[in-house]
Amino acid sequence: MDQLARRLGAGDAVVIGLGSMLGAGVFVVFAPAAAAAGGAGLLAALVLAGLIAFCNATSSARLAARYPESGGTYVYGRERLGPFAGFLAGWGFVVGKTASCAAMALTIGAYLWPGQARLVAVGAVAAVTAVNLRGVGKTATATKALVAVVLAVLALVAVAGAVGGDVALDRLGDLGGGGRGVLTAAGLLFFAFAGYARIATLGEEVRDPERTIPRAVPLALGVVLAVYLVLAVVTVGVLGADRLAASAAPLADVVTAAGLPGLAWLVRAGATVAVTGVLLSLLAGVGRTALAMARRRDLPGALAAVHPVHRVPHRAELAVAAVVVAIVLLGDVRDAIGFSSCTVLVYYAITNAAALTLGRDPGRRLPVRALAVLGLVGCLLLAVNLPPASVLAGAAVLAAGALWYALRPRRA
Repeated sequence: MDQLARRLGAGDAVVIGLGSMLGAGVFVVFAPAAAAAGGAGLLAALVLAGLIAFCNATSSARLAARYPESGGTYVYGRERLGPFAGFLAGWGFVVGKTASCAAMALTIGAYLWPGQARLVAVGAVAAVTAVNLRGVGKTATATKALVAVVLAVLALVAVAGAVGGDVALDRLGDLGGGGRGVLTAAGLLFFAFAGYARIATLGEEVRDPERTIPRAVPLALGVVLAVYLVLAVVTVGVLGADRLAASAAPLADVVTAAGLPGLAWLVRAGATVAVTGVLLSLLAGVGRTALAMARRRDLPGALAAVHPVHRVPHRAELAVAAVVVAIVLLGDVRDAIGFSSCTVLVYYAITNAAALTLGRDPGRRLPVRALAVLGLVGCLLLAVNLPPASVLAGAAVLAAGALWYALRPRRA
């Protein structure tokens, strides 16, 4: 009774991946990315982030097919590179993504009730945790509904901007921040793609994982990249890089600029739904990584329990939710998004390093080893080109985890 149930098919895995990616990035990250790189730089950064994400997705899919269990790169790093590499990946994922969960919860509060953002955020965390505790099947069902709503809202923005927003393609020619700006923007935009790892963390709950995961990861990523590119062209073309960089709600501003200000509330509601979908999937993913770490005593062993009825890691999910609520109540985690991006890029660097040890895959047409090298170098390059405060914060978190890992046997 300590194993999770295999209930998800390929369609469910793709939908959960879409729910993890479509949300925070498309509604939030375009503005700071435009500030760093300008209009043309934003598009170039988006393509670069998508390319690195594809490399990472290929490596993740290969590893997930070889090791179909919960935990993602925490498991792959341990198996292919050694216990410390796995611990560092798991530590960075759990800490960084827990902070991201708190930031997303506060974003929900800011959209729904700005005067009581923290209270609404706590309620959102409680509601999402209750859904996850009912089982991964309920999570997939809820995510399908959320993804459908978000895609409808994004389609509204794209159509309204293209038809009534006076898209000026010459605005796409502004390369504001040069090469360094493109790298910084790509590192920020990578935050919008990172949810595809959620599929890999479902390895123990997917039917026929050797076939399902390698198909679901690139499919979900391809859909998201196409959506992001369309929205980026429309948003920059309507608002221009400077106005986009200064916007707090760029997609709502696109609808307003198209002469439909009455629909801005619908976009804001869509943003709330989108972030809720990301929070739903992300909390479940962090809980399952915590489960995998607890099974190997890298986190307290009590977190390794699986609910006898719903077959979910209920203690791990409740523990993660409690930490998220504490951050929501006590701290401002907006700056944590930066160091979260840094730790996630390190996480994927370890993914690619682990994939390099697999050798060649017979029958695969893709140059998987070359993609793993490109992903490894790309992740490290984007990480070091993030804003300095984000790099320092991410390095400090990883160093603290490494220190705890080194001292842990002496305490024992």
